[in-house]
Amino acid sequence: MVLGAERKEPIPAPATDEPHASSAHETAVFAGGCFWGVQTVFQRVKGVTATTAGYSGGSASTATYEQVSSEDTGHAESVKVVFDPSKVSYGTLLRIFFSVVHDPTQMNRQGPDVGTSYRSVIFYTSPEQEKVAKAYISQLDATHVFPRPIVTEVVPLKGFYDGEDYHQDYAEKNPNNPYIQICDVPKTAALKQQFPELFQDYKHK
Repeated sequence: MVLGAERKEPIPAPATDEPHASSAHETAVFAGGCFWGVQTVFQRVKGVTATTAGYSGGSASTATYEQVSSEDTGHAESVKVVFDPSKVSYGTLLRIFFSVVHDPTQMNRQGPDVGTSYRSVIFYTSPEQEKVAKAYISQLDATHVFPRPIVTEVVPLKGFYDGEDYHQDYAEKNPNNPYIQICDVPKTAALKQQFPELFQDYKHK
């Protein structure tokens, strides 16, 4: 069970965040278990303008679901999040990632999904993102917010490869799927409970 889905209050905000950006768009890439759940949470965050389920960590030649599922491509199921930093900060996205998207203390698994493709990773796209992410992990570990150390990797984004069409908006298109009901619906409920000011309804196109 995801720790964040059991919490009543969100984890502390990061003490270090990016400076206010002049750009209207910034990109973040996160891996935290099955990309269905990661995507369905970030789609509901105000200030997020687009999300894409895909693969990061390996090469383009192996970025298919069948190959990634073999657990030997180096890829992790990932989600590219495009956001407006004037409306939601990178640090806030990290706070949501650590609190309701997944359990950052589980090594190479999330819930029923086991393997390196389900590992916890922050793929940073700028030096500022790297600084904020590493500082936040240190902050959370130092204050023992979680019962175990955070195992999330913080590595540069070398490539993001879009997942197959049927994986996009999967949780929205398949709301009655038992996996979605058990694993992902609690995450969106936790987002609404812990971050009501950031929660928005999402309708897939």
